[in-house]
Amino acid sequence: MFALVTGGGGFLGRYIVEQLIARGDRVRSFSRSSSIELELLGVEQVAGTLHDSEAVGAACQGVDTVFHVAALAGIWGPWKKFHATNVLGTEAVLAGCQTHGVQRLIYTSSPSVTFDGSDQCNADESAPYPTHWLAHYPKSKAIAEQAVLAANEPGSLLTCALRPHLIWGPRDGHLVPRLLERQRSKQLRRVGDGTNLIDMIYVENAAMAHLQAADALAGSSDGAISPVAGRAYFLSQGTAVNCWNWINELLALAGLPPVKRGISLAAAWRIGAAMETAYRALNIQREPRMTRFLASQLGKSHYFDISAARRDFGYSPRVSTEEGMRRLKEWLRAESR
Repeated sequence: MFALVTGGGGFLGRYIVEQLIARGDRVRSFSRSSSIELELLGVEQVAGTLHDSEAVGAACQGVDTVFHVAALAGIWGPWKKFHATNVLGTEAVLAGCQTHGVQRLIYTSSPSVTFDGSDQCNADESAPYPTHWLAHYPKSKAIAEQAVLAANEPGSLLTCALRPHLIWGPRDGHLVPRLLERQRSKQLRRVGDGTNLIDMIYVENAAMAHLQAADALAGSSDGAISPVAGRAYFLSQGTAVNCWNWINELLALAGLPPVKRGISLAAAWRIGAAMETAYRALNIQREPRMTRFLASQLGKSHYFDISAARRDFGYSPRVSTEEGMRRLKEWLRAESR
């Protein structure tokens, strides 16, 4: 395989690159800047942004597989920024694949593309896209996901979308550091009654699933089209956990006390709605401490049936949650020295 990984220097992207290199594949990374870590791995690096369609197209030239991981994440910000990166950027990747004869495109999506603020209990891929959105990120990812799946064309470009939920592990620069910082600044509050269940996924398992899906897209030896082509898949550790127990376990890894203070989901929702209104009226760019989307994510259950990924491309988490937490603890200790 000669693979292009957009966002190859990022959290998930770098793990995908490392796993590809480890098994002997050739890799090109497309990121905003070059990385010494990728250079040491012998990765071909192309600097650019998803806003530059010509650069994106050039990066697609000569490769047979594209892992489109790069995206703008977050719960706040203007729609035009999310649209430019996540929607138009993905359209540029699709155009590059189609122009240069790329055979396979694996798109990193998100389970939030089906989240409307309600509980999701063992939801599968039949869950519809919402008719209303609580944040620009999931809306932009859903539009991009639909474009990727619609572009699937047997005999030309085969596509699929993967929806890993709450990726965590060593080198995480988003989820875990933000939780730790909020607790250190005494801003972290339990939302709801503390009984909501969630799914999450260790980063190496998420990366492995991308390679498995890419291999499955190649089809069988008799030329049959893979069942993965044109489909989306939820990914997780396979077992839901109590949201707040898990957050407290993460805090304990860094030697921080558990979350003791709480707020009702209804109150968090009202505060989030009020803050969104105020921030828009005052044109405040920084992220509010609470939004309706964040309140729902922290107070509602959202876990998924991953049997389709198990069936269609053999996904099964190789790194257990317990082992992942041990590795994360070691990394946190090393980072604090």
